[in-house]
Amino acid sequence: MAAPTRLLFVCTGNICRSPSAEGVFRHMAAAAGLAERAAADSCGLASYHVGEAPTRAAQDAASARGYDLSTLRARRFERVDFDRFDLILAMDGGHEAQLRRMARGDQAARIALFLAAAPDAAAHEVPDPYYGGPAKYEYALDLIEAGCRGWIDRLQRA
Repeated sequence: MAAPTRLLFVCTGNICRSPSAEGVFRHMAAAAGLAERAAADSCGLASYHVGEAPTRAAQDAASARGYDLSTLRARRFERVDFDRFDLILAMDGGHEAQLRRMARGDQAARIALFLAAAPDAAAHEVPDPYYGGPAKYEYALDLIEAGCRGWIDRLQRA
């Protein structure tokens, strides 16, 4: 059996968008029978929240849709992640640009915008809901579900 495709979801602090994407992706991959073919993790580019759980608002929005983020803890992106993961998926263009500046050689080929797999999504980036209310988290989760469906579809076709 081939090694699983390893996906890394990246945002700023790893307490809103990227852990939500990790939780949603894992749930969808299991439901699609891809749990053995895909592995997911998440991280942040900043160290503000290392060791913390996703925000209560992120957990509540995810839980209402059947996703469990309670065991996830924030960590910071490390340069070795370029070698650990097949796909490094940035939640927005700023994250993508920062990752590309850090990449060496062919590592940049592993980087993509998360919503690149969801061309029909309502946006091209997942906006940060951190300073917003529940509606911002719901909108971010709508986009995250669309992106995860797109990546699941790509894995199923691979």
